[in-house]
Amino acid sequence: MAYDYETLGIEYDKGVLTATINNPPMNVMTPPLYMDLVGFTSEVEQDESVKVVVFQSADPDFFIAHFDVEAILEFPIDTPAEKSLEFSDFHLMCERVRTMPKATIVKMAGRAGGGGNEFASSCDMRFGLKGKTVINQMEVALGILPGGTGTQRLPRLVGRGRAMEICLGSDDIDAETAAQWGYLNRVFDSANELDGFVDSLSKRIACWPAEAIALCKASINNAEMPLSDGLLEEAFLFQQTLRTKGAQQNMRKAMAMGLQTREGELRMGELCYDFAQAANDED
Repeated sequence: MAYDYETLGIEYDKGVLTATINNPPMNVMTPPLYMDLVGFTSEVEQDESVKVVVFQSADPDFFIAHFDVEAILEFPIDTPAEKSLEFSDFHLMCERVRTMPKATIVKMAGRAGGGGNEFASSCDMRFGLKGKTVINQMEVALGILPGGTGTQRLPRLVGRGRAMEICLGSDDIDAETAAQWGYLNRVFDSANELDGFVDSLSKRIACWPAEAIALCKASINNAEMPLSDGLLEEAFLFQQTLRTKGAQQNMRKAMAMGLQTREGELRMGELCYDFAQAANDED
């Protein structure tokens, strides 16, 4: 994969690909950044060497400020609104990070607003920084509404009432509140803590078999189905993972290294990493 983008810096390390957003002066999602994100998400979705994608920002104050309002003012309005039968490129970009067969993580050390917040909320996990991370959906104050997944994604993340407050209030939501509401997975006191945790988590996930990551993510996404349908899909996806080389290899390695022994069970988190590393070393 080429990964050559004007507004994104790309680094790869053992299954973890980090995309650093850099679009001065404050990471507004201008057309160049937007097209880079569309292109990047399309490219990385197909890259079988990548198990985890981490999005971060070169600007300590902004993850992505919002979509470019000057560009929105150029949208055509000379004909009546029509309902499309297809997703927009923005919707497709957000759906890619939600559904691609690899973990997508946002390291949100600064602000995320409007379309930037919609993009972040479509990823699998978000981690923030106390006193720095802020989310804001300002669209209703501008006379429009969040049209890039926000009114659909936020209720699923934080519930209907809180989504109403975020969207209709058009006000800043701080990191602690966002974490309490379930928007952020965790918040940290310092940038070093945030960086260290996301780095450790992403490297840890990258140790697991790629098929297990992909199918587990697909099964969790199926929680938006009716429960009975989701349970049947879960059972089917479990059967698929069971038939992969990674599953057979890792389960046998785990048993050999202490799974289902008292000592091993008491340190399960460490044991998972140990047997995965040992299995990877054999490949």
